[in-house]
Amino acid sequence: MENEDPSNSVVRASDKSSTFDSYESKKEFYAKVLTIYGRNPVLEALRDESLRIHRLHLSRSNKPSPELKTMITLAEKRGIEIRTHEKHALSRISKNARQDQGVALDIVLENLASPEEFLRGRSRYRLLALDRVTNPQNVGMITRSAAAGNIDGLLLAARGNAPLVSPLTIKASAGTLFRLPILRSASLLEALEMFRRDGAEIYTLDSHASQSWRELRVAPKAVFVLGNESEGVDPKIAALADRRIRIPMNRGVESLNVAVTAALLSFMD
Repeated sequence: MENEDPSNSVVRASDKSSTFDSYESKKEFYAKVLTIYGRNPVLEALRDESLRIHRLHLSRSNKPSPELKTMITLAEKRGIEIRTHEKHALSRISKNARQDQGVALDIVLENLASPEEFLRGRSRYRLLALDRVTNPQNVGMITRSAAAGNIDGLLLAARGNAPLVSPLTIKASAGTLFRLPILRSASLLEALEMFRRDGAEIYTLDSHASQSWRELRVAPKAVFVLGNESEGVDPKIAALADRRIRIPMNRGVESLNVAVTAALLSFMD
């Protein structure tokens, strides 16, 4: 994450969390920072006082607007640091120049971790992995089921899924988004390969599989992969699967919503 730019000017900065005792503490802190962008998502996040916010970023090219004025007012009220950047620098922070609308916000998620951090010292775990699940309500409901059930964490790529922090995701998760370990990787495929090297079994859902989910004896280390709402699991990821399982359907029903599937898997023995 490129938040440090010598050309930045600090508009207001009452937040002292930018001071670190060491490089390691700084690295550890930023590993838990999730950057969102776009005026509506940023405004909603600033209004949500349950979120811990590190920094608000604004582009110098922004024209005055009621939205920006409200953002600045909310940030000042909460003591959040505000930084302005040249447009290209803001784009590096948001990583989405086309859609950031000149604003980005750093949110601190204490439950956010890398797969490497999660694996340290663990002999057993059960994860749900999301492969391009794009509906924020689905992501929120999956998180809620995973937190309530027998799931130790949610694994997903940094990009490609619905935003973790959005009004719809947070509402659908009923606050559990901040209780369940969230494992974020640049590549879901590479993360799954890492878990396989650690001895985990990878499971995917397939309506044509011979084994029913009820017959499955879940391995001590297990990752269930849930695919895109319309396309399913990416073929390269499906090729990694140790087993394909099915949820038998009655009365000609072809499939279940991905969030419903996640709920069933979350409460398996």
